[in-house]
Amino acid sequence: MAKKKIKRKKATFLHRTRTNFFTGIVIVAPIMLTFYLIWWAINLVDGLIVPWVPKIYNPSTYIGVDIPGFGVIVFLVFTAAIGALTKGLFGRQLLKFGENFVDRMPVVRSIYNALKQIAETVLSQSNNSFQNACMVEYPRKGIWAIAFVSTETKGEVLEKLPADEMLSIFLPTTPNPTSGFLLFLAKRDVILLDMTVEEAAKLVISAGLVTPPTAAEIAAGKKAALAK
Repeated sequence: MAKKKIKRKKATFLHRTRTNFFTGIVIVAPIMLTFYLIWWAINLVDGLIVPWVPKIYNPSTYIGVDIPGFGVIVFLVFTAAIGALTKGLFGRQLLKFGENFVDRMPVVRSIYNALKQIAETVLSQSNNSFQNACMVEYPRKGIWAIAFVSTETKGEVLEKLPADEMLSIFLPTTPNPTSGFLLFLAKRDVILLDMTVEEAAKLVISAGLVTPPTAAEIAAGKKAALAK
């Protein structure tokens, strides 16, 4: 008895158009959003900085047209000059005088110290980056979450905890990985991952939609590329 062949329905023009549209959105949307955010940031900085620039130093005075990004350039040059100034003895004394003056203002002091601490944490060039991506059981046994190893736990925290080897773990939230929780866990309760910190961050930000390839998949891809 001959088997009946199953005929596949051809995709309609409307279906193909819709599929192509959504495929294009996935490619175009991130690019457009990136350029929009960059343009928005440039306009924001220009709007804050350019009004403070004397007209004699502003090119728009002579050409009659505002130059996008001129405020960003002024900000970068000014910030670099301040950084160079504070490296010298006079600059350090001036900075110390300014901070002492701010410390006498109750509300301003709290805001300044908080912003300064955040800036130093984010922009620090020391070895403050996360060491590894990992998995921990959170918020209860049997539920696993992606986290980052900050460092090995030291000091009073380690002395007061029962385990000998502890890790300081940062557990980020989704989709904003800049906020989260600081956890202190025993090394035996932490599973280190082969994926990089950047790959794990993408996994967290995308809510699990962007999954990095495993080591076996990467090896198989390289093997297939060499075979061609």
